[in-house]
Amino acid sequence: MYDDGYDHAAVERRWQEAWDDASAYRTPDDVEDPTYVLGMYPYPSGQLHMGHVRNYTITDAYARYRRMCGDDVLHPMGWDAFGLPAENAAKERDTSPRDWTFDCIETMKRQMESMGFGYDWEREITTCTPEYYKWNQWLFLRFLREGLAERRDAEVNWCPECETVLADEQVEGDDERCWRCETPVERRELEQWFLSITEYADELVDAIDGLEGWPDSVRQMQRNWIGRQTGTRLEFDVSGAGEEYGGVEAFTTRVDTIFGATFFALAPDHPITEDLTETDESVQAFLEHEADPEGDEPNGVETDLTATNPVTGEELPVFVADFVLSDVGTGALMGVPGHDTRDHVFAEKMGIDVRPVIAPAPDGGEAEPPDVSEEAYTEDGVLVNSGEYSGLESAEARERLTEDVDVADYHTQYRLRDWGISRQRYWGTPIPIVHCEACGAVPVPEGELPVELPEFINTTGNPLDAAEEWKQTACPDCGADAERETDTMDTFVDSSWYFLRYVSPDLGDAPFDLGRANDWMPVDQYVGGIEHAVMHLLYSRFVTKTLADHEGLEHREPFENLLAQGMVQLDGEKMSKSKGNVVSPQAIVSEYGADTARLFMMQAAQPERDFDWSEQGVQSAYRFLSRLKELVGAYAGGGIETTAETDSIAEYVEDETGAAVVVATEEYDGLVFNTAVREAQSLVSTLRQYREYAAVHEETFERALSVSIRLLAPVTPHVCEELWETLGEDGFVVDADWPDSDADRETAEKRRRLVENTREDVRQIVDVAGIDDPERIDIVVTPEWKHEALNVAIDSDAPNVIGALMQRDEIKRHGEAAAAYGQNLQESREALQRTLDPDTELDALESAAWLIEREFDADVRVLAAEDAPDDVREKAEPSRPAIDIVE
Repeated sequence: MYDDGYDHAAVERRWQEAWDDASAYRTPDDVEDPTYVLGMYPYPSGQLHMGHVRNYTITDAYARYRRMCGDDVLHPMGWDAFGLPAENAAKERDTSPRDWTFDCIETMKRQMESMGFGYDWEREITTCTPEYYKWNQWLFLRFLREGLAERRDAEVNWCPECETVLADEQVEGDDERCWRCETPVERRELEQWFLSITEYADELVDAIDGLEGWPDSVRQMQRNWIGRQTGTRLEFDVSGAGEEYGGVEAFTTRVDTIFGATFFALAPDHPITEDLTETDESVQAFLEHEADPEGDEPNGVETDLTATNPVTGEELPVFVADFVLSDVGTGALMGVPGHDTRDHVFAEKMGIDVRPVIAPAPDGGEAEPPDVSEEAYTEDGVLVNSGEYSGLESAEARERLTEDVDVADYHTQYRLRDWGISRQRYWGTPIPIVHCEACGAVPVPEGELPVELPEFINTTGNPLDAAEEWKQTACPDCGADAERETDTMDTFVDSSWYFLRYVSPDLGDAPFDLGRANDWMPVDQYVGGIEHAVMHLLYSRFVTKTLADHEGLEHREPFENLLAQGMVQLDGEKMSKSKGNVVSPQAIVSEYGADTARLFMMQAAQPERDFDWSEQGVQSAYRFLSRLKELVGAYAGGGIETTAETDSIAEYVEDETGAAVVVATEEYDGLVFNTAVREAQSLVSTLRQYREYAAVHEETFERALSVSIRLLAPVTPHVCEELWETLGEDGFVVDADWPDSDADRETAEKRRRLVENTREDVRQIVDVAGIDDPERIDIVVTPEWKHEALNVAIDSDAPNVIGALMQRDEIKRHGEAAAAYGQNLQESREALQRTLDPDTELDALESAAWLIEREFDADVRVLAAEDAPDDVREKAEPSRPAIDIVE
């Protein structure tokens, strides 16, 4: 490609070697102004994909920007190296997971280096090394010591294909499939180790509001996953068929609707349901053949039981229903079809009464019960048909009923369950527990950590069960023969604290240096996929809080700002091997260079949005870099005519340079890289036009080139290093100061809109009038009084703006013209905006006149209102100058 552009391979290789030789990206341990920028570390699958490239280009560009702004930047990289895929790959290839993983790491690291990512590789971590997972085990023992870890029997999610337990968060979709292999998940009863994340449920949900730098979508996903609900727990006496079951608890957030309860429902695995299966054939048949908790519609079967409403005394029919879940609430609920959508659907199907007891609040008079025959009324309102509680508003009724009913009390429940970390597989952190017949489950002493993995045994099931020599050990307490725990930890344990290890990756006597962690944390900017919203991100918050409570960490949240980057697609579909639509990053780097790939990705869309990969877009990015390199080379080599004399064109270029700096800076701050890049590209385009139009003012042109290079350097670092050197600048551009500007963004954008709108107006006039060769173009700025009138119209709260205008003598004296303009202002009053003042507007148009002259090959005059003919001046308005074209 460099026959038509530049030798990108040579440029990129040269500067990567120079950065490496100079240790350009090494971060000292003790810093004054720390900024921590981090991308979610990857699983080493062997090949970078476009999602990786986008994620890490985002963090790299931001880290480089902050560094140029003077910050001490920590920007590390590591490997989420444990996990079932490596184990499965090793089995298929008859190798060890360790060898497979490190081969993949070597390949991916080489690919990352080819992209020019500015990592401090001295801080690299790999979670499958004993030096790292020792501290997973240390962390587990801390949880155990503080009563936040326990082993108990539990019904768990089991993937028969992966032969391992899955956390709730790893079960995906309405049909409950394994997140790795998409096999339907089963339920099994197993002894498991759990971390008590539920102990922190309230803080985890309450602190979400403080995560102002996180996307609202991620915060809401965490709220939903924690699922805290505050309501009322009350008892319904259940009996029938010769049995007295006594009080059965139900939970509701809408106890105000209890007078509308017309049935009671039990979960398929509720203890009463299990008892009924012994005697009730219809219940047994329903559970075996019809119950479908994941079905589109609720289904159930009526029993011979009744439940007594504790408020009304009414006997309600009891159903076993597949939409009632034992792990949500109590596994029993009161059905109120008049005021719950799901209950309404169920009632219609089963022929159950639907009774309205909540009415919309009336404007006056009595509340009227709503029509709930077709759909439930689910809003709060005023109670009706509710005995002594009728007329109360819903909130007050909930409080009164909870306090009045003997078998009711306030209750908070959660969807969140404790974190099951036991996994029946080899390639993970061994849980540091020894099982002794006499002593039970005994923790391995801290001084004996790490408990290292044995050699891999290629077998079905859990390979650690087959490692007999490793498994047999002595009890740390009594010395008797014992067996090691053969489950390994969920790999989300690795990533729940890895960001802390980067601050002191070689530390041998603690997981992290507490002082450095307190200085560097929290991570200032974290970037990764939204798919980790309720796994990695939630676990990381939990572990950070426990370390704050028990180990002296001064921060309770790990990530201050979070960006969830969008996907890279091809023809509207996510790239995947199964679809055969994967574009190889290495192929793009080979043909066009890393800078081209980085530039295209950053200019294609805002980081959080999905975008389509485009070969044309890649080629366009490459052509831009080639043109930029040619422009800088031509200037440095004396191929561009220069002058020491400044003029209005130089003034325009200076204004555009300042505007580009202020806009790009704000956009880099907000990680809106596409807008920031567009500013630099626009400035380069202006310089190319300037070069072609006239001899350039040397100082202005060189400053603009320098600014362009620095604005692009975070995104295209290799070519910008080359151009920085070509301009004769000292040192690396990665160490250069970020350009500054005293420009005001609002004023700059108004100037730009004024110039572009004026150019477009000229184009339309020429096109509509059919003018092939204009001789002169006059651009007339609006008179002062119209600016005054506009500002009066904006500031006035008078219903008729014309009256307010006529109170100003300077406006009133223009008679019919003032009245006509006032009418225009009145009609568009809601959309009025302040504009540049007349002098600034005149200055902006004079400095940009060369662009119109260049485009139309005509003389251009920019005139103040007083210097123009009356018939032309009258047409001018603020930010919309009058235009007169002479053929």
